[in-house]
Amino acid sequence: MNLRRRCTFSLVLCFVLISMVSLFMYISLTTQSNHVYTFSKANIVKESIPASPGFKYPLDFVYPYNYKFTLNEPEKCQHKDVFLVLLITTRVNEFATRFAIRKTWGNEGLVPGVFIVRLFLVGIDKHFPDLLQELLKEESMLFHDIIQQNFVDSSINLTIKTLMGLQWVNTFCPKASYIAKLDGDIFLNTEHLVRFLNPNMLTKENYFTGYVIRGTAPYRDSAWKYYVPYELYEPDYYPPYCGGTAYAFSGDMAKKIYDIAHVIKPFNIEDAFIGVCLEKLGINISEPKKNIFYGHKMEYETCRFSELITVHHISPEELLQIWPVFMTSKDKCQSAKDN
Repeated sequence: MNLRRRCTFSLVLCFVLISMVSLFMYISLTTQSNHVYTFSKANIVKESIPASPGFKYPLDFVYPYNYKFTLNEPEKCQHKDVFLVLLITTRVNEFATRFAIRKTWGNEGLVPGVFIVRLFLVGIDKHFPDLLQELLKEESMLFHDIIQQNFVDSSINLTIKTLMGLQWVNTFCPKASYIAKLDGDIFLNTEHLVRFLNPNMLTKENYFTGYVIRGTAPYRDSAWKYYVPYELYEPDYYPPYCGGTAYAFSGDMAKKIYDIAHVIKPFNIEDAFIGVCLEKLGINISEPKKNIFYGHKMEYETCRFSELITVHHISPEELLQIWPVFMTSKDKCQSAKDN
C-alpha cells in the first residue's frame, strides 16, 4: 500500500472513529440557544443573530436568510451536463454515514453515461464545534462533496438546511435536470431513480414527486419532537406534501421553491413546509403509481429492494453489508420475472 493510500485510509478511519465517539458524547438538550456560529480566521465564534424585527421566533428557529457558506463546492457542476443532484442531509458528526454513502449509492459514477452530483448538507455542530469543524474541513478537502452554512445543525433547523441545498442548486447548478433531497439513513436504489426520472426524455417542468402524505395536522404539544407552535404555523392541517425521507423534483423547481420560501413564514417541519411552498406555487405533486419511495424500515430482500427507490432507517453498517449483495444479485430479479 503506497503512502497516499495509507494516508487516505488513516483519515477515513479517523472519521469513522470520531463519528462513533461523538454519538456517545452527543447530549440531548431540551432547549436551544438563539445563536449561530461564524468563522474568524481559524476559530469559530459564537454570535447572536436577531430573528426578525419585532418578532422572536419560537423554538429559536432563527430567520430570515442571513447565513453564509462556510464550506462550499461552487465548481461541482462546471463543464458537466448534470442530470441529477443528490442533496443528502447529515449531521456534522456523521462521518461514518457519509463514508458509507460514498462507497454505495452515492457513488457519482454509479450510472454510466449519466452525470450525478453528490452533496452532503450540514450546519455547525452545537456541542463540539471546534473539534468537529476541523475534521469536517479535512473531510471536505479530501472528497469535495460537503456544503455548510453557519446555522446550528439541529432537527429544528432542517428546513434551513434543505433551503441551503436549494440555494446552492439555484446559484451553482441551475441547469441540473433533476434534484433529489435525501436523508442520510436510507438505502437508495440510484439506478432505479435514474430510470424513473428517465434521462432519455425531455426534462419535465413543475415536477415534484415522492411519497405523498395527506391530511396531517401539526403537533401542538410541546413535548413532541415535531411540535409546531401556532406562531410558526396557524392552520389546523398541512397541505399534501412528500415525506422528507426522499423526494425528487425538476431543476426549475429549486428556484421556484427557494424564491417563494422568502415570502412564507418558515416553520420547523421541513417536508410540510416544502408542501406549503408547493401549494403557494400552485404545483400539484406527481404521485407514483406504486409506493416506490418507501419511508419505513424493511428487512433486506434483494428483489423487493430492487423494486423500490428508497428504504428508510438503514445504518451505515447495514448499508455496507447490503450493497455488494444487492449489486451482484439485483439483475437476477428481472431475469426471473422475464422467465
